[in-house]
Amino acid sequence: MSQAVLARQFIRDAMGQPVAVLLPIGEYALVRPLLESREQELAGKVREMELAAKDPLFLADLRATMAAFEVADSEW
Repeated sequence: MSQAVLARQFIRDAMGQPVAVLLPIGEYALVRPLLESREQELAGKVREMELAAKDPLFLADLRATMAAFEVADSEW
């Protein structure tokens, strides 16, 4: 029985740009904590955006900012 040698495998899009990578389990174990912390960070930002969408002070500030730039935006 032959033993396969596993290395990183890059998955590329139609333009040839790398979009994903398959890692051997040992390398994955090294980056897993970083990936998990990034996932938690993104989840926290999503929660903050959900809260902001319901915050009357944030929404009032958003409307005021949009009104302040209405003339400049119309020039585009």
